[in-house]
Amino acid sequence: MANVLGKRYMCEKCGTEVLCNKAGDGTFMCCDVEMKIKEVKPLPSSD
Repeated sequence: MANVLGKRYMCEKCGTEVLCNKAGDGTFMCCDVEMKIKEVKPLPSSD
C-alpha cells in the first residue's frame, strides 16, 4: 500500500499521528503495527 499525500495516519495502540508530506511506496509503522488512515470528521451543519 502506498502512502497518500496530505493524509493523516494514526496508531491504534498509542494514538500517535503522522501527516504524510511526500507520497511513496511503503507503510507507516508504529508499535510494530501498520498505521491506518485517520477518518475525516464531518463538519457541523450551519442550518
